[in-house]
Amino acid sequence: MTGNAWQVQCRDLTGKRREVTVSVDDGSIVVVVPPGETAVLSPMEVGRLRAALREAAVTSAESDS
Repeated sequence: MTGNAWQVQCRDLTGKRREVTVSVDDGSIVVVVPPGETAVLSPMEVGRLRAALREAAVTSAESDS
């Protein structure tokens, strides 16, 4: 995690390393996926994505209060 951005490693359909980024912008949660790609996540990476989304939601809710 860097600031209010979390990176989750994944791969595209060809196996090339990519990443999904989750961030908070003005109270909204933003998910950036590889441009024009499909993100393929392992079960562990799905857990990390879930954790990143949860942290972003908590951060967003804290900034609203």
